[in-house]
Parts: sequence; C-alpha cells; structure tokens
Amino acid sequence: MKPPSLSSQPIVGWLVHGARNAPLSHEVLTELCERLCAAGLPLWRVTVFVRTLHPEIVGRRFVWHPDTGTVVTDGSFELLERQSFLNSPMVQVSKTGEALRRRLADPDCVMDYPILHDLRTEGVTDYFVAPLHFSGGEVHFSSWATRQPGGFTDAEIEAIEAVIAPLARVAEIRAWYRVAGNLLATYVGKNAGERVLAGHIRRGDTEAIHAAIWLSDMRGFTMLADSLPPQNLVDLLNLYFDCQVPAIHEHGGEVLKYMGDGLLAIFPIGADGDFPPICAAALAAATAARRNIAALHAAEGDGAGMRFGLALHVGDVLFGNIGSGNRLDFTCIGPAVNLAARLEKLAGRLGRTILASQDFARHCGGHFQPLGRFAVAGFAEEQMVFGLGDEDLLTKDLPAKDLPTKDKEAQ
Repeated sequence: MKPPSLSSQPIVGWLVHGARNAPLSHEVLTELCERLCAAGLPLWRVTVFVRTLHPEIVGRRFVWHPDTGTVVTDGSFELLERQSFLNSPMVQVSKTGEALRRRLADPDCVMDYPILHDLRTEGVTDYFVAPLHFSGGEVHFSSWATRQPGGFTDAEIEAIEAVIAPLARVAEIRAWYRVAGNLLATYVGKNAGERVLAGHIRRGDTEAIHAAIWLSDMRGFTMLADSLPPQNLVDLLNLYFDCQVPAIHEHGGEVLKYMGDGLLAIFPIGADGDFPPICAAALAAATAARRNIAALHAAEGDGAGMRFGLALHVGDVLFGNIGSGNRLDFTCIGPAVNLAARLEKLAGRLGRTILASQDFARHCGGHFQPLGRFAVAGFAEEQMVFGLGDEDLLTKDLPAKDLPTKDKEAQ
C-alpha cells in the first residue's frame, strides 16, 4: 500500500492519538467523516458495525450521513437470522478479513449482493467495505459510499485505507471499554459496575448509603425444583425475574444479586435524605411486580401456580466489595438487609405478598396498615410489621402452630 496522501496525514495522527477530543464513539465517526470531507473525500455515507458482548445486543451500528450526522442503532440477535444481513458484503468481509469494492458507476459491475441494487438506486457510484481487525482476531467492518460521478479515485481509496487501521484501534478501545461496562452492569448492576470501573475494586472498599431495600423470594421453589426438569426450572425462573426486574429498573432501583429464586435490590437515597419519593418508587415497583406475577399465575402454562413474597425496608447499608482475595462480590450488607430477609420469610407465614417494616411504611402515607409486632430472629426487639390494605389478611386460615408470635398489644 502506498503511503497516505498528505491531506490524510493529520487525520491519521488524530486517530493514532486516540481521538481524545471525541469522548463518545459516535462523535469519533462524525469528526472522522467531517475531517475526511474537509480534506476533499466525497463521502455520502459511512457505516461502522462492531459486535459486542451483551445479553440482548449482538452489536452496534454507526451510520454517518452529512445531513444527519451519526445515528447509532443496536442490533438484536435476530439480526443474525435475517437473510438481508447474512447475504451481505459486510458478512463476507467479516468472514474473510478482506476488503471488497463494487464500482456501481460501471455498467458491468458485479451485482452479487441485494444491497448493491438498493445503493445504485440511491445514486451510489462506488461502495467500499473494509474490515476492522481487532487485536484479539475479531473482524468487524466499515463501509464507505460515494455519489461522486465515476466513483472514488485511486487516491481517495488510499485515503480511506490509510485511516482503517487507526480507526480499528480506536474502535477496539472504545468497544472493550463499553463491553466492560455492559458485563459489569449485567452481572453486578449499573451503579455497582460504574463504581468498579471507577477503581473501587479493593476488598473492604465500602460506602455507607441510605437505601430502600427489596428482598423477594419465590414460594414453593424447592418443590418446583424437585418436580420440574432442569431447563423448565430455568425457564420458569427467567419468567419470574422478568416480572420483577424491569419494574425495579423502571422505578430507579438496582438489582444487586440473584440468590437462586431470591432477589436483592436497592433504591438508593441521596445525601438529601428524601425518603418518601424513593420509598414510593420502591412500592410502585413492588405492586407492578405483584401484578405481573399475578397475571403469570393466572395464565396457563409454565407460570401457573407461581407465587412470591417481598419485603420492603429502608435503612443504612454498607455498599461495596466483600469477599476473599481476588474473588469479590459488590453487594450491600448490614442489619437493614438482615431485617428485610427476616420480613420476607415472615410474609410467607402470614400469607402476604408484600410486607413492609415500620421505617418503610411511615414514608408511604396510607398505603400500609399495621399487622402487629412479631419476634424476628436475630433482633432483640419485636418488629412492627405492615401490610398493604388491598391484600386480604390470611393468617386466620393458617394452622395455629404456623402463626408467628405477636404480643398482646398487637392482637
């Protein structure tokens, strides 16, 4: 390959130095294309596609056009099944690692991919697809299109080729930083993941925070585990968590941990200590999850018979790294979490779906009603427990031996 033209040298240098003035990935592509156009390259559209590691997204597509700038879309895994994608020059370039060019202005141009007909209809005269080689061996791709009469000149193709390798390096760095964030958000939660990426990785590195605490559990899970085939059980758990997790996220909460069929989440409370709106958000998420699970319970199929219990509490927790050596867990601990766990078990014994502590209920207006004081393992004092007014009190239907201990004042 010939050395890049002088007009592209500053652009190559800008990429080699990390495109530091463009902190976001789409900004990199926008500025790259604008610089190339200013240098005389007649670009009409540029696309970059980079695969990623994400449970729902196979990759990200960046499309630059002079009229719109760069538009970013996420590609779902369904993309891998579409014929329009499978039968495309981009997939061919990703497989072979070799560039592909089609001079559409040439009447005799080989039209071996459906997309080429669409591009020619749009007035594209030249189409160049170049691989982006990452250091781990993965091959991603970029495509470059022009409407210039006669297509790209040889010098213009050389200018594009000159920026491909440094663009791949920048794309790889940005992609892997995003992958790290995605993986941490997927497995430890968004806020916890951001803390880890910010350097909070030492064992014992914790922070005391105020939070509304959510601890839920599926009723009868042990029996289900004994009666269902393993894959059916996994599918049922996924259905069950789908009823809760979106509601938690929608209302500002963060899932910290799955414990078999159990789920621990928090709704952080800021330094201003504005408890009522956070507790209201946690309660809204709880009632949404209750509706979702009730609908699944009523439906025929794998969700039939599903029940759950949930405890809501508010208090101080230690949020951070706990574990041994280089195997740590980013989670929250403290007496407040322990109390939530005890109340969740109590919910099952009372036949309740949602229970709340006194500290939580007092921030929620008239939504809760007192159920009494109950002895709770690990706590010296009996705890005042509250239930939602729209739930029937079912303790009267429980055998006397199963009733929790209440004091006379609560009876």
